[in-house]
Amino acid sequence: MSAGAGTGLDPALMERIDVFRGRTYTVEPLPGGLTNRNYKVTTAGEAYVVRHSTPASADELAVDRRAEYENSVRAADAGVGAPEVAYRPDDNILVIGWLEGETLTDSEARAEAIAKARGLTWVHPYDDEAVIAGQGTVALEIFEEVPDLDVLVVPIGGGGLIAGIAIAAKSVRPDLDIVGVEAALYPSMWNAIKGENRPIGGPTLAEGIAVKNVGRLTLPVVRALVSDILLVSEPDLERAVNTFATRQKTMAEGAGAAGLAAMLAEPERFRGRKVGLVLCGGNIDPRILATIMVRALERENRIVGFRLTIPDRPGVLGHIATRLGELGANILEVEHRRLLLDVPAKGARLDVTIETRDSAHAQAILAALVNDGYQPVRVDAADLW
Repeated sequence: MSAGAGTGLDPALMERIDVFRGRTYTVEPLPGGLTNRNYKVTTAGEAYVVRHSTPASADELAVDRRAEYENSVRAADAGVGAPEVAYRPDDNILVIGWLEGETLTDSEARAEAIAKARGLTWVHPYDDEAVIAGQGTVALEIFEEVPDLDVLVVPIGGGGLIAGIAIAAKSVRPDLDIVGVEAALYPSMWNAIKGENRPIGGPTLAEGIAVKNVGRLTLPVVRALVSDILLVSEPDLERAVNTFATRQKTMAEGAGAAGLAAMLAEPERFRGRKVGLVLCGGNIDPRILATIMVRALERENRIVGFRLTIPDRPGVLGHIATRLGELGANILEVEHRRLLLDVPAKGARLDVTIETRDSAHAQAILAALVNDGYQPVRVDAADLW
């Protein structure tokens, strides 16, 4: 993860409360008035009843009122869909969640509908002064650990995180270079800053920063304090997520890994400088993470797929398997098919996926098969699985 002078990582994804998740909040009083700090927080996609209790009996009172409150919430939300309800006794939090949409934009529209239907107060996930200020504390925490950074790399969605960090960081270190990173499929801040009209949309690994509209408050801050914005491709994001998993032993979602993706994509931009990264999210589906890691092995030619057309007679398949073993390959998958019209009547198609040590080992195996009289054709291993 080093780029010359070194790289530091702020694991903001380890925060106990969902501060950096890019969600949209609405607030309402909790029925019963247990304390003067009871409120309900409805996010884009999820909702919380958060109680900061002062009386010693507050826990018991909350449990007693749980069923009553669940029923009232279900009744009130009849027009916007029934939520899921769960109680977290360890945190003294009643969780009421609505799940909607594939991106932040989709879930934000849902949260707006809930707020309007129930007359709730809207607190934006990034275009809000208090949210921006709160996220700026990330920069102060980083400076406590590494005060002599040269550059700070921050993911950009709607701009709340980078705006808060930029304001706080520049107040302490006016000379600090702050670089923002967006997914190439969602260059909303890039377009706003550079006056371009690049297309926005599409399936991205970085759902947490897949924002189509930047904030009204965040845009002028980014324009004034952020020195550059980099766009990273989906393969860049995959590579960064895999690097966090394999090198740092840390689970990162695509949005959280955007800063590292920029460094890996443009190493010369950061070489010789002390770089700080903000890892701001670890919500990734384990199946997606597994797919990313397998695809990384394929890109490194440590998993290789190839296709052979072979004579359909006894012993041929066994000979190929034995030969691959002699060459040091580990066979992961084999598919042997005869009834294909593009295969000779006396032949068969053999699709093989193998595990190798590295790219040179893979090339040596394929060359050996050619010398043995076969004609291996490389195919994407993912197409064979």
